[in-house]
Amino acid sequence: MTRLPLIPVTVLLLSVGACTTMAPVDVPPAPATTCVAEDASSAVGRAATPEVVERARIESHSNDVRVIEPGQAVTMDYRADRLNIDVNERGAITGLRCG
Repeated sequence: MTRLPLIPVTVLLLSVGACTTMAPVDVPPAPATTCVAEDASSAVGRAATPEVVERARIESHSNDVRVIEPGQAVTMDYRADRLNIDVNERGAITGLRCG
């Protein structure tokens, strides 16, 4: 009877173990709603009052909203459920976008 050397057997067993499937990575759940900035386009040109901002959030189907002033630093993370409202120096809404 021929005996296999220990090193080739170990390599064979390790390579078979490497073929197993890995557990799925936890993926965060999709947002309950997705922002549609065009649905809130009536807010462009208006003052960014709390009422106008909230109405734009609701009309865009967003869970969150942020008002971005000129030169303001903001995070670059993308969130499909967030409405970004750009305003000018006077506080008038100049644009809407999701993210």
